[in-house]
Amino acid sequence: MNRIEQLFQRKDKNVLNIYFTAGYPGLNDTEDIILSLEKAGVDLVEVGMPYSDPLADGPTIQESGTAALENGMTLQLLFEQLAAVRKKTEMPLIMMGYFNQVMQYGEKAFFEKVAEVGVDGLILPDLPLFEYENHYKDLVESLGLAVSFLITPQTEPERIRKIDDLTHGFIYMVSSSSITGAKSEITDTQIAYFNRINDMHLKNKRLIGFGISNHETFETACQYANGAIIGSAYIKALKNNPNVADCTAEFVKMVKG
Repeated sequence: MNRIEQLFQRKDKNVLNIYFTAGYPGLNDTEDIILSLEKAGVDLVEVGMPYSDPLADGPTIQESGTAALENGMTLQLLFEQLAAVRKKTEMPLIMMGYFNQVMQYGEKAFFEKVAEVGVDGLILPDLPLFEYENHYKDLVESLGLAVSFLITPQTEPERIRKIDDLTHGFIYMVSSSSITGAKSEITDTQIAYFNRINDMHLKNKRLIGFGISNHETFETACQYANGAIIGSAYIKALKNNPNVADCTAEFVKMVKG
Protein backbone atom coordinates (compact mmCIF):
# COMPACT_ATOMS: atom_id res chain seq x y z
CA MET A 1 0.00 0.00 0.00
CA ASN A 2 1.20 3.49 -0.88
CA ARG A 3 2.62 5.54 2.05
CA ILE A 4 0.02 8.26 1.47
CA GLU A 5 -2.80 5.73 1.79
CA GLN A 6 -1.14 4.30 4.89
CA LEU A 7 -1.00 7.79 6.40
CA PHE A 8 -4.73 8.36 5.92
CA GLN A 9 -5.50 4.94 7.39
CA ARG A 10 -3.62 5.95 10.54
CA LYS A 11 -4.80 9.54 10.65
CA ASP A 12 -7.79 11.17 9.00
CA LYS A 13 -7.93 14.45 10.91
CA ASN A 14 -5.58 17.43 11.26
CA VAL A 15 -3.19 16.16 8.57
CA LEU A 16 -0.49 18.76 7.97
CA ASN A 17 1.05 18.84 4.51
CA ILE A 18 3.90 21.32 3.94
CA TYR A 19 5.09 22.43 0.50
CA PHE A 20 8.56 23.73 -0.23
CA THR A 21 10.44 24.54 -3.41
CA ALA A 22 13.37 22.19 -4.04
CA GLY A 23 16.63 24.12 -4.24
CA TYR A 24 15.45 26.95 -1.99
CA PRO A 25 16.80 28.64 0.03
CA GLY A 26 19.93 26.59 -0.77
CA LEU A 27 20.56 24.14 -3.59
CA ASN A 28 21.27 21.27 -1.20
CA ASP A 29 18.64 22.02 1.46
CA THR A 30 16.16 19.39 0.24
CA GLU A 31 17.19 16.67 2.67
CA ASP A 32 17.51 19.00 5.67
CA ILE A 33 14.07 20.48 5.00
CA ILE A 34 12.34 17.11 4.65
CA LEU A 35 13.96 15.63 7.76
CA SER A 36 13.33 18.82 9.75
CA LEU A 37 9.66 18.79 8.74
CA GLU A 38 9.37 15.17 9.82
CA LYS A 39 11.04 15.89 13.16
CA ALA A 40 8.67 18.82 13.72
CA GLY A 41 5.64 16.54 13.28
CA VAL A 42 4.54 17.22 9.70
CA ASP A 43 2.59 14.32 8.19
CA LEU A 44 3.22 14.76 4.48
CA VAL A 45 5.64 16.80 2.36
CA GLU A 46 5.13 18.29 -1.09
CA VAL A 47 8.36 18.90 -2.96
CA GLY A 48 7.99 21.62 -5.57
CA MET A 49 9.81 21.14 -8.86
CA PRO A 50 10.94 24.69 -9.72
CA TYR A 51 9.72 25.78 -13.12
CA SER A 52 10.22 28.86 -15.28
CA ASP A 53 6.49 29.37 -15.97
CA PRO A 54 4.49 28.41 -12.85
CA LEU A 55 0.89 29.18 -13.81
CA ALA A 56 -0.85 28.70 -10.47
CA ASP A 57 1.82 29.98 -8.13
CA GLY A 58 1.74 33.28 -6.29
CA PRO A 59 4.71 35.64 -6.00
CA THR A 60 6.30 33.94 -2.98
CA ILE A 61 6.52 30.52 -4.64
CA GLN A 62 7.45 32.07 -7.99
CA GLU A 63 10.35 33.92 -6.37
CA SER A 64 11.54 30.76 -4.60
CA GLY A 65 11.36 28.86 -7.89
CA THR A 66 13.40 31.49 -9.69
CA ALA A 67 15.98 31.45 -6.91
CA ALA A 68 16.11 27.63 -6.97
CA LEU A 69 16.74 27.58 -10.72
CA GLU A 70 19.44 30.22 -10.32
CA ASN A 71 20.96 28.07 -7.56
CA GLY A 72 21.28 25.29 -10.13
CA MET A 73 18.34 23.01 -9.28
CA THR A 74 17.44 20.53 -12.01
CA LEU A 75 15.01 17.65 -12.13
CA GLN A 76 17.86 15.15 -12.32
CA LEU A 77 19.54 16.62 -9.23
CA LEU A 78 16.22 16.62 -7.38
CA PHE A 79 15.74 12.93 -8.15
CA GLU A 80 19.22 12.25 -6.72
CA GLN A 81 18.40 14.23 -3.57
CA LEU A 82 15.08 12.44 -3.07
CA ALA A 83 16.66 9.02 -3.52
CA ALA A 84 19.17 9.92 -0.80
CA VAL A 85 16.60 11.24 1.66
CA ARG A 86 14.31 8.26 1.12
CA LYS A 87 16.96 6.12 2.80
CA LYS A 88 16.47 8.18 5.97
CA THR A 89 12.70 8.56 6.23
CA GLU A 90 9.45 6.72 5.57
CA MET A 91 7.38 9.93 5.53
CA PRO A 92 5.11 10.21 2.47
CA LEU A 93 6.60 12.44 -0.23
CA ILE A 94 4.86 14.08 -3.15
CA MET A 95 6.36 15.89 -6.12
CA MET A 96 4.41 18.89 -7.38
CA GLY A 97 5.04 20.65 -10.65
CA TYR A 98 3.80 21.11 -14.19
CA PHE A 99 3.16 18.60 -16.92
CA ASN A 100 5.49 20.42 -19.30
CA GLN A 101 8.32 19.31 -17.02
CA VAL A 102 7.13 15.72 -17.28
CA MET A 103 6.96 15.89 -21.07
CA GLN A 104 10.42 17.44 -21.31
CA TYR A 105 11.83 14.56 -19.23
CA GLY A 106 9.78 11.96 -21.10
CA GLU A 107 6.52 10.85 -19.56
CA LYS A 108 7.23 7.14 -19.08
CA ALA A 109 10.79 7.78 -17.89
CA PHE A 110 9.54 10.46 -15.47
CA PHE A 111 6.88 8.31 -13.83
CA GLU A 112 9.26 5.37 -13.54
CA LYS A 113 11.95 7.59 -12.00
CA VAL A 114 9.51 9.05 -9.47
CA ALA A 115 8.68 5.54 -8.28
CA GLU A 116 12.31 4.42 -8.38
CA VAL A 117 13.51 7.17 -6.00
CA GLY A 118 10.75 6.41 -3.50
CA VAL A 119 8.34 9.27 -4.08
CA ASP A 120 4.75 8.32 -3.31
CA GLY A 121 2.61 10.74 -5.25
CA LEU A 122 2.28 13.53 -7.78
CA ILE A 123 0.37 16.76 -8.15
CA LEU A 124 0.41 18.14 -11.71
CA PRO A 125 -2.21 20.91 -11.87
CA ASP A 126 -2.10 21.26 -15.66
CA LEU A 127 -2.41 17.54 -16.46
CA PRO A 128 -5.79 17.16 -18.24
CA LEU A 129 -8.07 14.49 -16.80
CA PHE A 130 -8.73 13.03 -20.25
CA GLU A 131 -5.01 12.71 -21.00
CA TYR A 132 -4.33 11.13 -17.63
CA GLU A 133 -7.18 8.62 -17.85
CA ASN A 134 -6.46 7.56 -21.42
CA HIS A 135 -2.66 7.70 -21.61
CA TYR A 136 -1.01 7.57 -18.18
CA LYS A 137 -3.35 6.14 -15.54
CA ASP A 138 -2.49 2.47 -16.08
CA LEU A 139 1.26 3.11 -15.96
CA VAL A 140 1.05 5.38 -12.92
CA GLU A 141 -1.12 2.95 -10.97
CA SER A 142 1.09 0.00 -11.93
CA LEU A 143 4.01 1.89 -10.35
CA GLY A 144 2.08 2.36 -7.10
CA LEU A 145 1.96 6.14 -7.40
CA ALA A 146 -0.87 8.27 -6.05
CA VAL A 147 -1.99 11.18 -8.21
CA SER A 148 -3.95 14.02 -6.63
CA PHE A 149 -6.12 16.37 -8.68
CA LEU A 150 -7.29 19.86 -7.75
CA ILE A 151 -10.81 21.16 -7.35
CA THR A 152 -11.83 24.80 -6.93
CA PRO A 153 -15.04 26.62 -5.94
CA GLN A 154 -15.87 26.79 -9.67
CA THR A 155 -15.37 23.08 -10.43
CA GLU A 156 -18.61 21.52 -11.72
CA PRO A 157 -20.06 18.63 -9.69
CA GLU A 158 -19.70 16.21 -12.62
CA ARG A 159 -15.99 17.01 -12.87
CA ILE A 160 -15.58 16.67 -9.10
CA ARG A 161 -17.08 13.17 -9.30
CA LYS A 162 -14.68 12.31 -12.11
CA ILE A 163 -11.73 13.62 -10.11
CA ASP A 164 -12.87 11.60 -7.10
CA ASP A 165 -12.95 8.51 -9.31
CA LEU A 166 -9.45 9.05 -10.75
CA THR A 167 -7.69 10.28 -7.61
CA HIS A 168 -5.50 8.10 -5.44
CA GLY A 169 -4.19 9.65 -2.24
CA PHE A 170 -6.24 12.77 -1.63
CA ILE A 171 -8.15 15.52 -3.41
CA TYR A 172 -6.47 18.92 -3.30
CA MET A 173 -9.21 21.41 -2.44
CA VAL A 174 -8.15 24.84 -3.64
CA SER A 175 -9.74 27.20 -1.13
CA SER A 176 -10.33 30.04 -3.56
CA SER A 177 -10.03 30.94 -7.23
CA SER A 178 -6.82 32.90 -6.74
CA ILE A 179 -3.17 31.97 -7.09
CA THR A 180 -1.29 30.51 -4.14
CA GLY A 181 -0.41 32.77 -1.25
CA ALA A 182 -0.89 33.16 2.48
CA LYS A 183 -4.14 34.78 3.64
CA SER A 184 -5.05 35.93 7.13
CA GLU A 185 -8.46 34.29 7.42
CA ILE A 186 -10.98 31.98 5.79
CA THR A 187 -14.18 33.66 4.56
CA ASP A 188 -17.83 32.65 4.87
CA THR A 189 -17.91 32.11 1.10
CA GLN A 190 -15.07 29.60 1.38
CA ILE A 191 -16.79 27.80 4.26
CA ALA A 192 -19.94 27.47 2.15
CA TYR A 193 -17.82 25.86 -0.56
CA PHE A 194 -16.21 23.48 1.96
CA ASN A 195 -19.66 22.47 3.22
CA ARG A 196 -20.91 21.91 -0.34
CA ILE A 197 -18.03 19.51 -1.01
CA ASN A 198 -18.61 17.74 2.31
CA ASP A 199 -22.23 17.16 1.28
CA MET A 200 -21.03 15.30 -1.83
CA HIS A 201 -19.60 12.49 0.36
CA LEU A 202 -16.58 11.88 -1.84
CA LYS A 203 -14.62 8.66 -1.34
CA ASN A 204 -11.18 10.33 -1.19
CA LYS A 205 -9.68 12.24 1.69
CA ARG A 206 -9.42 15.99 1.15
CA LEU A 207 -6.76 18.54 2.03
CA ILE A 208 -7.41 22.28 1.74
CA GLY A 209 -4.70 24.47 0.24
CA PHE A 210 -4.14 28.07 -0.94
CA GLY A 211 -4.31 30.66 1.83
CA ILE A 212 -3.52 28.46 4.83
CA SER A 213 -0.80 30.23 6.80
CA ASN A 214 -1.18 29.98 10.57
CA HIS A 215 -2.83 28.13 13.45
CA GLU A 216 -6.20 29.80 12.93
CA THR A 217 -6.52 29.04 9.22
CA PHE A 218 -5.11 25.52 9.67
CA GLU A 219 -7.57 24.77 12.46
CA THR A 220 -10.50 26.12 10.44
CA ALA A 221 -9.53 24.13 7.34
CA CYS A 222 -9.29 20.97 9.43
CA GLN A 223 -12.89 21.41 10.55
CA TYR A 224 -14.05 21.01 6.94
CA ALA A 225 -11.53 18.53 5.52
CA ASN A 226 -8.98 15.93 6.63
CA GLY A 227 -6.21 18.48 6.83
CA ALA A 228 -4.50 21.34 5.08
CA ILE A 229 -1.58 22.28 2.86
CA ILE A 230 0.76 25.18 3.60
CA GLY A 231 3.29 26.49 1.12
CA SER A 232 3.82 30.23 0.76
CA ALA A 233 3.87 30.92 4.50
CA TYR A 234 6.58 28.30 5.06
CA ILE A 235 8.68 29.61 2.19
CA LYS A 236 8.41 33.12 3.62
CA ALA A 237 9.57 31.75 6.97
CA LEU A 238 12.59 30.13 5.31
CA LYS A 239 13.41 33.41 3.59
CA ASN A 240 13.36 35.23 6.92
CA ASN A 241 15.33 32.54 8.74
CA PRO A 242 17.39 30.31 6.41
CA ASN A 243 18.48 28.13 9.35
CA VAL A 244 16.34 25.22 8.23
CA ALA A 245 16.09 23.28 11.49
CA ASP A 246 15.25 26.27 13.70
CA CYS A 247 12.90 27.87 11.20
CA THR A 248 11.00 24.64 10.58
CA ALA A 249 10.56 23.81 14.26
CA GLU A 250 9.26 27.30 15.02
CA PHE A 251 6.95 27.38 12.01
CA VAL A 252 5.32 24.01 12.60
CA LYS A 253 4.88 24.76 16.29
CA MET A 254 3.10 28.02 15.35
CA VAL A 255 0.79 26.23 12.91
CA LYS A 256 -0.14 23.42 15.28
CA GLY A 257 -0.58 25.82 18.18
